[in-house]
Amino acid sequence: MSILDGRAILITGGTGSFGKHFVRTIFNETDVRRVVILSRDELKQFEMQQLYPDEPRLRFFIGDVRDRDRLNRAFHDVDFVVHAAALKQVPAAEYNPFEAVKTNVHGAQNVIDAAIERGVERVVALSTDKACSPVNLYGATKLVSDKLFVNGNAYASGTSTRFSVVRYGNVVGSRGSVVPYFRELRETGVLPITDERMTRFWITLDQGVHFVLDSLERMRGGELYVPKIPSMRVVDLARAMAPEAELRVVGIRPGEKLHEEMISASDARSTLDLGDRYVIQPELDFWPRAPIEGTPLPNGFSYASDTNDRWLTVPELQAMIADA
Repeated sequence: MSILDGRAILITGGTGSFGKHFVRTIFNETDVRRVVILSRDELKQFEMQQLYPDEPRLRFFIGDVRDRDRLNRAFHDVDFVVHAAALKQVPAAEYNPFEAVKTNVHGAQNVIDAAIERGVERVVALSTDKACSPVNLYGATKLVSDKLFVNGNAYASGTSTRFSVVRYGNVVGSRGSVVPYFRELRETGVLPITDERMTRFWITLDQGVHFVLDSLERMRGGELYVPKIPSMRVVDLARAMAPEAELRVVGIRPGEKLHEEMISASDARSTLDLGDRYVIQPELDFWPRAPIEGTPLPNGFSYASDTNDRWLTVPELQAMIADA
């Protein structure tokens, strides 16, 4: 049995890489009653609709998370929401800062308000490793979004609506990521590398989707879930994709980190190790009194891509890329 059996779920930004894989997964693995896609692009909705020509459970809403009234309409008769809509391209957010704020921050608050007003039971918001100790505007807006969703549980006091957050690293082959970029360039024989020391967390789209589904099942409201996933070196990824190519160091771009972090030393004080994942617990008094069974982290712990204990080899990277 799945928590989705016989229930209705809405995905904001549902025509993106995550949303398309998420919908395919829940149709294959659950007996979901209704799936609603809310997004801005009518062409992407049309193209996605062609994948399910005879699927009466699938509905599409043209709309933007910036529009609270539209969210109120779309959230009617919805049990669960996965909030995946965001402006996530780092350079675009730096150049258009308030546009990122309107989508990633104001949009988050609109989702919270609409979920409470419409009686949505559970909301899982997708975060990013860039929200931990952010150095760019995208990361900063997602940190604010994380705080809004976690503390939205206090705002929802007296209602049945609960909010949690999922934070994970770079997704293999997602739109705008380094894999499709390297694919375009490998025929030239030269791949640009920002820094030979650069590392990143790495997760497949399927792993991310199932982690979100599992978090939706186990959440009580207020948790920020972080999966234990491997790291990879960007130079190893380049060798995996184009072994004969020249690697040309071009320097770190504005707003880019040498290594990514998903749990800071400050967050670690309220974080538990659950075996296959970490959970950052809120420190406010709305948190349920029944404790989560887990192991507290040691003083000074942080979860960063350069100090990870799991690393992908070049053959492992090649296998992941082939499946992306």
